[in-house]
Amino acid sequence: MISAIVLINCDVHRIPEAAAAIAEIDGVSEVYSVTGDVDLIAVAKVSRHEDFADVIADRLNKVEGVTGTQTHIAFRTYSGRDLEAAFSLGLDDA
Repeated sequence: MISAIVLINCDVHRIPEAAAAIAEIDGVSEVYSVTGDVDLIAVAKVSRHEDFADVIADRLNKVEGVTGTQTHIAFRTYSGRDLEAAFSLGLDDA
């Protein structure tokens, strides 16, 4: 899976509705309402880079209330479990 983090600006009066609509898009795994310079952050996961065009450009960007996006494609994904496993390789629990 290839992941992208999408920073989303919305019309302030449409944030909840836009978030709900974005969450329903196939390929979007999570949508967060956040503080800061953007209104929402979505995580999109697809099997091919070309699929981002459908998920983000053709669908997410066209949700009513979305006024702009910035997309960041992930090179690698790290999680607490991954880091714990990496640090425990070759070490015996004593």
